[in-house]
Amino acid sequence: MTARAGHFASPDGLTRCFWCAADPLYVRYHDTEWGFPVRDDRRLFEKITLEGFQSGLSWLTILRKRENFRAAFDGFDIEKVARYTPRKVERLLKDAGIVRHRGKIESTINNARRCADLIDAEGSLAAFVWKFEPDAKSRPRKLTWDVLSTMATTPESVALSKALKQRGWTFVGPTTMYAFMQAMGLVNDHLHGCDVRAHAEAARR
Repeated sequence: MTARAGHFASPDGLTRCFWCAADPLYVRYHDTEWGFPVRDDRRLFEKITLEGFQSGLSWLTILRKRENFRAAFDGFDIEKVARYTPRKVERLLKDAGIVRHRGKIESTINNARRCADLIDAEGSLAAFVWKFEPDAKSRPRKLTWDVLSTMATTPESVALSKALKQRGWTFVGPTTMYAFMQAMGLVNDHLHGCDVRAHAEAARR
């Protein structure tokens, strides 16, 4: 297996994107979540939040702490998080099970409030973010690791980032938003040759 090749052959006989080889938890995430379409507002808000917390860290670090985050943030119930007080922030800063970063915690509360406003205006967070799904014709005909490595941002992730920032969201830069789009199935970035790619594409259809 090499990063350039982009794949690794698992003991179960499946070929997968190489980045998930480091941990069985990563493999499960790759096989069942990453790239599969999501339209549930709470899950979308959770992923935007966790992508913000991931900044400067590995996603595997966040994935290992995800259940702790869910417990700490009331299952990412948007209305509940929007009502958090400064006292709640101080409690979260003492929670060793999450990433204790004041700016990111306060950003989560701010974004929950902005999300509630967005839902009032758009009907749902899902209805809003799925407007930024790229046209299929704009996507690479064959997605290799070399191609994917040049796609830290895309015009759509830049546009989504700008639209959220205009609505007062924070920690939603273009790179963070592209990682969000990959994870939530707005794009299918399983490499060609990965056995999960077809399953993710079928779910997207």
